[in-house]
Amino acid sequence: MFPKWLFCLCLVLQAAAVAAGSSSPDTAEKNSLPLESALRQAESANPSLAAIRARYQALKAVPPQAGSLPDPVVSFNALNLPVDTFDIPQEAMTQLQFGVSQAFPFPGKLKLREEAAQWEARAAGDDVDEWRLRLLRDVAVLWWRLFYLDRALEIIVANQELLRQFVEIAQTKYKVGQGLQQDVLLAQLELSRLLDQELQLMGLRSQDAAQLNALLDRSADAPLNLPRDVERSLPENPPEPELFALAEQSRPLLARIHKQIQAARSRVKLAKKDFLPDFKVGAFHGFRSGQNPDGTSRPDFLTLKLSMNVPLYFATKQSKAVDQRQSELLREQFQWQDTWNRVRAEISSALADYHRARNQVVLFDKGIIPQARQTVASMLAGYQVNKVDFLNLVRSQLTLYNYEVQYWKTLAEARQSLARLKAAVGRPVITEKKEAIDVN
Repeated sequence: MFPKWLFCLCLVLQAAAVAAGSSSPDTAEKNSLPLESALRQAESANPSLAAIRARYQALKAVPPQAGSLPDPVVSFNALNLPVDTFDIPQEAMTQLQFGVSQAFPFPGKLKLREEAAQWEARAAGDDVDEWRLRLLRDVAVLWWRLFYLDRALEIIVANQELLRQFVEIAQTKYKVGQGLQQDVLLAQLELSRLLDQELQLMGLRSQDAAQLNALLDRSADAPLNLPRDVERSLPENPPEPELFALAEQSRPLLARIHKQIQAARSRVKLAKKDFLPDFKVGAFHGFRSGQNPDGTSRPDFLTLKLSMNVPLYFATKQSKAVDQRQSELLREQFQWQDTWNRVRAEISSALADYHRARNQVVLFDKGIIPQARQTVASMLAGYQVNKVDFLNLVRSQLTLYNYEVQYWKTLAEARQSLARLKAAVGRPVITEKKEAIDVN
């Protein structure tokens, strides 16, 4: 029969392998934060998104102002008042005048001003949608990174316990003269390395948790407990041309620039209208006191006024304004093309990342990790009959540990790529099973 400590080693290795690779979740922790809850909380509480919404509401109030006539001017005048006596009835031309005047831009100008402001307000609405997409993307990316770090820390803790068992076994063999001191030192060294990795991962988790709390408008040190129950299967990725077509229709960033182009066109038309004069009309009633030489009362005076501005300096003013607005329109058109190129690059990059990570997940889950577990089991069997040395046994277990950590990392990267892909396209691009976690 095998020695008792070898039998214990076998049980420990098997338990560790099952614990590290198992997909069965533990009992759900209280106050855990599922991804859907994090996304809803960010959408309702994030101050940056609230600021963009407030800007949109402010710009919605601009078009009615831009399309309104200037305020009328009410005036009160004393005309032809004698300065020697200041006696109003003394002179026949003296009058106290009350009037109202109103400026009227050339027909069509107000409509164009309101139209440009409306396009700008609508563009601000697309800004809200774009910021929302980016916010949800950032929340999902951080959430999945925290999820990976939690799984990596769990695996590290399990392997630390396993290496502690290795240290005890190596020490026992060394004391009875069946082992080497270098085996003890090796196990202790690998245990120290795992402790160092644990400290590094805990530091990264604290940083990412602080960033996620900031997006959720929570205290930076607020605890973040993530659930362990996630859907591990990954759907097929859609074809790239289909994603490009969806993005051209759905991406708020592209829609915003398109509306800014429309606003720029309205401003070009308005600049051309400025070659035409604006008008001002007024009506004034002059009250007179006193009597005419024939004894009759002096009648009041009515004054009507019509004035217009003359674009005399059109060569250096209105013409240059048209050139300015046309250049701004051209800038917006080039901006749209540049943005469209960047959107397609974002889609291609996110899709390539998802395709790579998805294939890696399948490779780790179906090939590498099962093979690594078989290798550990084979090494254990060989170690029991003194055909495998302690160093190779430890290395095989650490290799399995690295592959298991890499599995969770690539799974998280695949989900992060889906979040980036949704933000790049502007809408969900993959329909998943009901039990799968949605990245919305």
